[in-house]
This record gives sequence, structure tokens and C-alpha cells, in this order.
Amino acid sequence: MSTTTYGAASRPAPTTDPALIAGGPLEEHHLRSPAYRNVAQQQKLTGTHWHIAWANGLGWGFDGMDGAIFALVAPMVMAEFAVGLPEYRTGVQIAMLVGIIGLYLWPWLADRYGRRNLLAINIAMFSLMMPLVAFAPSWGFFVAAYAMCRFALNGEWAIGSMLVAETWPARLRGRIVCADRAAWGVGAALAGTITAFVVGGWGWRAAFILPGVVALLAIYVRLLCPESPYWVRTIDRKRRIRDQQARGARLSEDDGAWIGKAEKVGIRQLFLPDMRRNTALATFVATTNLIAFSTVGLWMPLFLKEAHGWTAAEYGSFYIAWGLVGVLGIAGAGWIIDRFGRRLGFLLMLLEGALFLTLWVYADSKPMLWTYGLLWSIGFLGVWGPATTYTTEIYPTRIRGVGNGFSWAVAFFIGYVLWPFVAVWLREGTGSFAAAFLLIPVVMLLQGAVVWFWSPENAGKELDGIHV
Repeated sequence: MSTTTYGAASRPAPTTDPALIAGGPLEEHHLRSPAYRNVAQQQKLTGTHWHIAWANGLGWGFDGMDGAIFALVAPMVMAEFAVGLPEYRTGVQIAMLVGIIGLYLWPWLADRYGRRNLLAINIAMFSLMMPLVAFAPSWGFFVAAYAMCRFALNGEWAIGSMLVAETWPARLRGRIVCADRAAWGVGAALAGTITAFVVGGWGWRAAFILPGVVALLAIYVRLLCPESPYWVRTIDRKRRIRDQQARGARLSEDDGAWIGKAEKVGIRQLFLPDMRRNTALATFVATTNLIAFSTVGLWMPLFLKEAHGWTAAEYGSFYIAWGLVGVLGIAGAGWIIDRFGRRLGFLLMLLEGALFLTLWVYADSKPMLWTYGLLWSIGFLGVWGPATTYTTEIYPTRIRGVGNGFSWAVAFFIGYVLWPFVAVWLREGTGSFAAAFLLIPVVMLLQGAVVWFWSPENAGKELDGIHV
């Protein structure tokens, strides 16, 4: 896959900065680009850093829009295609199963071919699939088209966050990953706007047209965002060691140990003695986050309609405010995890979200539903910032894509394929989603305990200082 075109190409001036000295032929090629040189150094922020942040943030925004639209129009889609809740649940599960393949495949490819190009291809494919969802003539076609959208879009989770984490200075890594992740809430709020003001007049199909413009973002990523220096240096190191081995040269102890791991199949590396704990922790955090979100995020509109008689316009308006307040939670969590550490950020968000979500489930008036609902969105959505940062930095560069893909793929399978059986079973047994929702604060508190007592603290550390 070509990595030759971005920014204005020019040969760099001689430098004594170690970060701007090529570690091999591939980096020597990339250092001809001013954009790559901007992110190779970690001392000052440049326009290139902001290009990368904007590209990833916009991608997260459209991911939030897509997921929220799907949840918000669920009652209308079920009515048009005459499917009941069990059939709808099955359709969601099929789409998520296909999406899980993409969730692992795209980051795996990013480890082999680079972050930037795969992110651009990923976003463009998603934008081309969205119109097919809008014009679906049957329930089966709708599920198939939406499954392909999720296949494409799910890769953005890992690739975009990796590109940001591997280019921004370590002291700001948590803040910017969380700020980009907060764009999901803006997208969810925009989805609420579309549902409240567009769907009412034009139907649910109109809601799936707007995200198609995200194709322009792929061009932006391709032209203005450079490749990750961490990935480039990893490839150069691997090629250098292979060349030494081919010539029969003696390897250093560090290189010998490193290549012994790096040459193994990616997924096997996740379970080597030095990575088992990190793999388990990252997968646990991803899974508990997905269980929480798939329960509340997916079924909240239906809960508000069934239990409280809210109209599409009412819960659409609520979603706008819920998503925007959640943006504050995610952005605030980013500041906390860089200033006070990852573990404290997790704990504060989880405790706040668990408390007010519990109060919200028991609320019986519209003012209290709004008040508690907006309060629990701070911690419930806020914890996604630390979680995304956590799974990105806990794996070494040589398997950062594979690790992210594995953890989130397992999480999606449990959270979106298996867990809906539990949520729907509780709803059908009790007549309401309230019981399923009340399980989520327990899940959140469990996640908080595990992160607080057993997780490493990686705030402010260079990625190569965490793992190599």
C-alpha cells in the first residue's frame, strides 16, 4: 500500500534532534514531509497535530450520529417493516456480528500497512454504504446494508485513536483522545436534532443520508495527516533485524527478544507472558463499557416510549441534550486523566454515572427524568474517554492495532450479540427495561474496582516507555 503522498515534499535540513533523525529507510522517506517532521518531534504543537485531531474527532462525530440515529429510529423501522422486538434484536445482532469482523480486521491491517491510509479507506467505505441503508426496500436488505456500514465504521474506533495517540505529545495524550471521543456526543446530539426536526417531516430514511458527506473526511485524512512515527519506526526496526538475520549478523539481546515476539502471529502475541495481564484488563474495560452502552444506549428511546409515553420528538430532544452534556463529561475526563491519572478519572466518572443512572430509572416525572438523565450522561459517557485512551496505550506499537481490535471485538460480541438476549429477556419478563438498566450501575462499579486496584498508571508516559 503506498505511503508516498501527503503535504509538500521537501528534503529536511540537517538536524541534531534525535526525533528527526531517520531510524531507517522508511523513516528517511517519511521525513521528507514537513507534516511527518511536525509529529515526529514531541516538544511543540503544530498545525499537523490539529489536522489529525480534527480528522479523528469528525470521524467519532459521525460514528455517534450513526449509532444514535439507529437507536432513535428503531420504533419507526420496526413499524415500517412490521418486525417485533425479537426480530429487531436479531437484526441488530447480525449487523454487530459483521461489524465485529471489521473491528478486528481494520486495526490488524493498520499494523501491517499503516494507520493513515487504512483510516481514509475505512471512512470512505462507510460513507458509500449509508445511502444503501436509506433506500432499503425490505428488513433483510436493511440489516445487510447496515451490517456493512458497521463493518466499515467500526475500524475507526481503533485506527483513529491510535493515530492521535501516536502523534500527540504524551503530556496531552489523554486530553486529546478524550476530546476527540467527546465528538461522539456531538454526533449523538446532531442525531437527536435530525430525529426531532427532519424525521418527522421526511421519514426515518432521510436520517441516513446526511452522514454520507463524511466521504470528504477521507480526502482530508489522506492529504493532510501523516503516518504515525511509532509505526514507521517499528517497521524499520523489524526490517533492520530481518536483514541482520539474513546476513547471519549477531543480534543484540534487546533486538533478539523483541523480534522473537514481533515475528509471532499478532493475536498470539497478546497472550505471551508479558501481555496476558494487559490483554485481560483492556478486554474487560472494553466489554463492560459495551455492556453498559448497548443496554442503555440501544434501548433508551424504547424505554422512554413504553414506560413514560414519550414521543419521537420528545426523546429526540432529550438525546440532543444528553449527548451534549456527555461531551462535557468526556472532555472533563480527559483533563482529569492527564492531570491526576487514568485510575482516578475512571473512578470519578463511573461513580457519578452509576449514582444518577440509578436515580433516573426510578424517576417518575418528566422534570426528574430530564435532570437525572443529563446528570448520568456526564459519567456514563464521560468514562468512554478514559476507556479509549486506556485500550490504545496499554498495547505496544507492534500489536497496538491487533490488541485494540481484539479487545473491542470481544467486547462487541458480548455487549451487542450476547447481552441483548439478557436485556430483552428481562424486559419481556418484567414488562419494562428498568430491570436491565439497573444492572448497569453494578457493571460500572465493578469496572471501577478493577481499574482502581489492578490497572497500571500510564499518564504522561511515552508509548515506548510503556511497552516496546
